[in-house]
Amino acid sequence: MPKILSTHPLHPRASAKLAGAGQLVIASALDAGTLAREAKDADIVIVRAPLPPALFEGAWKLRAAIRHGAGLDMIPMEAAAAAGVLVANVPAVNARSVAEHVMFTALALLRQFRRVDRDLRAKGWLAGREHANSNIELAGKTIGIVGLGAVGQAVGHIAAHGFDLKVVATTRSMQPAPEKVGFLSIDALVEQSDIIVLCCPLTPETRGLISRERIARMKPNALLINVSRGPVVDDDALIEALRQRRIGGAALDVFSTQPLPANHPYFGFDNVIITPHMAGITEESMMRMGVGAAGETLLVLAGKLPVNLRNPEVVDHYRRRFPADT
Repeated sequence: MPKILSTHPLHPRASAKLAGAGQLVIASALDAGTLAREAKDADIVIVRAPLPPALFEGAWKLRAAIRHGAGLDMIPMEAAAAAGVLVANVPAVNARSVAEHVMFTALALLRQFRRVDRDLRAKGWLAGREHANSNIELAGKTIGIVGLGAVGQAVGHIAAHGFDLKVVATTRSMQPAPEKVGFLSIDALVEQSDIIVLCCPLTPETRGLISRERIARMKPNALLINVSRGPVVDDDALIEALRQRRIGGAALDVFSTQPLPANHPYFGFDNVIITPHMAGITEESMMRMGVGAAGETLLVLAGKLPVNLRNPEVVDHYRRRFPADT
C-alpha cells in the first residue's frame, strides 16, 4: 500500500478522501533529519512545513510533494527537479480567509484595539475610552495591494465593495485590471496608499521589495500589512520607522525567522499586530486545502499528473522513474 506522509494532521474530510488509497502517516517531528528519514519509503509528501533538500536524495519511491496551500517556498524546487519528483499545490482556496484577516487587522489598527484593550484591562473604563477620539474610520481610504493573485484580488474585492475604499495595485503584468482597481508603480503605490498590503510571492525580485527607501516614502499614518512572506520587508528599516513613529503601524503575519523569537523588537510596539502565520488558516480554508491536496494525491497515485503541477519540466524524468504511468 502506498505511503502518504503529511507533515501535519489533515482535515477529517481530507483524511476520509484518502482512506483506502494508501497509508496516511503524520510526521513525528518536523526537523530535517526526521522528515528525511520518514520520507524514505513515502510515495507522496503533503507539505505544511519546510522540506530539507536531503529528503529528495533518499526518497527513492517519492512521486510528488504536494503543498497544502499555495506558496512553494517550503519545497526546495531544485532538489525536487533533480530527483524527478512532481511538485503541486492547491492555489486560491485560502484567499478569502487571508483577505478577511487583512481587513480585520486594518480595522484593529485604525481603532487602536491593542491600546484600548490594554488600558481598559489595566486602568479601567475611562482609560480605555481616552483613545476613542483618535480612532480612524476605514471608509474612503486608499488601499494599495502589492500582488494581484487570488489573495490580492480577494482583498481588493472586499475593500472596494465592502468598505468603500479606493483600491490601487501593483503587479508584474499590470493587466488585466479587476473591477474598481487602478494600477500604479510600486513607488507611487507606497507614496499614495493609506494601507499597504503585501500579497506577493517571495521571489528574487520581491525579496527586500519594501526597502528602507520605500518605507521612507510612506505617508506618516500609513499602515503596512504583510501576509506575503517575511523577507519581502526590510525588518531593520521597518523597526526604525516604527520606533520613530514615521508610519502609523503594521500588521505582520509572516517573518524572516519563524517562529518569531520572543524577544523580537516587534513585540515592543503597541501599534503592531503580530500573528503566527495564520492569516489563511480557518476551519473552512483548512478543509479546502486538505481536500485539494488529497485530490492531487489521488491523481498521482492513479498514474496521472496533478492538476496544479508546478514543475512540468520534470515530467519526462518522472516518467522514466515510473514507466508504468505512461
